[in-house]
Amino acid sequence: MDLQKYFESVQDKIVHSANVKTVFGDAITAQGKTIIPVARIRCGFGGGMGSGPSRGADDQRFGQGGGGGGGVQAVPLGVIEVTDEGTRFVPVHDRKRLLVLSLVGFLAGYFWSRR
Repeated sequence: MDLQKYFESVQDKIVHSANVKTVFGDAITAQGKTIIPVARIRCGFGGGMGSGPSRGADDQRFGQGGGGGGGVQAVPLGVIEVTDEGTRFVPVHDRKRLLVLSLVGFLAGYFWSRR
């Protein structure tokens, strides 16, 4: 198997296994509600191969090289809640985002009051 087909095979396996169900589980039904997890899945891959002579002052060597890598990230966004009354999205709040927004709000209020 050549290198390109190998990386395509690995990428295909990871992409098809990286989904919300794999990471966070199945939907849950209880007390007349169905809770469906929602997440953002990101995949990134890269690879390279090189060859060619490496010429030095005293000797000549044949060069070769190769490498690759990849990663998957799953970030929970919230849940979809399904009831008899309707369906709604319930977000999961990111604490870092809340901290940044709070800091921006504090600084804006501080500079506004100094004006």
